[in-house]
Amino acid sequence: MSLNGFFTNRRGLIGLGAAALIAASAAWAPASAETPTYKVGSTPTGVPFTFLDVKSNKISGVMVDIITAIGEEEGFTPDVKATQWSALIPSLTSDKIDIIAAAMYATEERAKVVDFTDTVYSYGEGLFVSKDDETEYKTPQDLEGKTVGVQVGTAYIEPMKALGVFKEVKIYDSIPDIMRDVQLGRIDAGFGDRPIVAYQLSQGAANVRLVKSYDSTITGDVAMSVKPGNDELRASLNEGLKKIKASGKLDEILTKWGLN
Repeated sequence: MSLNGFFTNRRGLIGLGAAALIAASAAWAPASAETPTYKVGSTPTGVPFTFLDVKSNKISGVMVDIITAIGEEEGFTPDVKATQWSALIPSLTSDKIDIIAAAMYATEERAKVVDFTDTVYSYGEGLFVSKDDETEYKTPQDLEGKTVGVQVGTAYIEPMKALGVFKEVKIYDSIPDIMRDVQLGRIDAGFGDRPIVAYQLSQGAANVRLVKSYDSTITGDVAMSVKPGNDELRASLNEGLKKIKASGKLDEILTKWGLN
C-alpha cells in the first residue's frame, strides 16, 4: 500500500469512527424538548367568549384567541375541546383537559376545586325580557313575583334565589334555552353574562331584548384555570397573560369581539 493510500484509508476509518460515535451519541442523548400540547376545555355556547363556529366546525371566540396568543408567547399548543359548561370543572379535575378557558368567574367556591390564573376580563349579569315587555327594569327587585331563568353552573343562581323576590328561579343548560322560553312566554325574564347576551342578540339569536337600564348586581372576574397543584402551568399562563397585556394583544382581541 502506498503512503497516500495508507493516509486515505486511515482518514476514512477515522471518518467512519467519528460518524459511528456521533450516531451513538445521538441515540443516547435526551430527545430535544418538543412543543407541549395542552387540552383546553371551552364551551360551544358562550358567544363571544367561546362558541362553535359552524363554518370551521371548531371552537372560536375571545378565550380561544387569548389562549392561542398565550401559547405563542409561552411555547405551547392549545388543543381546544368543546366541553359543556357543567362538565368543565369535572373534566379538569379528572384530567380530561388541562386548562379551562371559558367565560368562568373566579369565585371563592370554584377556587376550592380549581386553581385560577390572574384576571382576564371583568363583567356582570345582564337581564333580558320579551320585546313586548317595555319596562325599564333597574334591579332584580323590580321583577318581584316573576319567574326567571338562569344558566346552570353560573355565579348568579344562589344570589338570585337568596333575594327571595322571584316566584321561581328556573335553571337552564344554556342562554339560548333561556331566551327561547322568554320568547315563548314560558318565563318572564332571563339572566346571563351581559357580554354574551349582548353579542348573541346582536347576531339575531332570539326575539328578546337586553334591558339596558338594568344595573349588574353580581360582577366578577373571568380567569383561566388549571388542576390544583399544577403551579408550573398556571405560572406559564400568568406570564403569557402578562405579556399579551403589555404588548396590547389582549386589548386587540377584546376589541375584535366587541368587549372593549
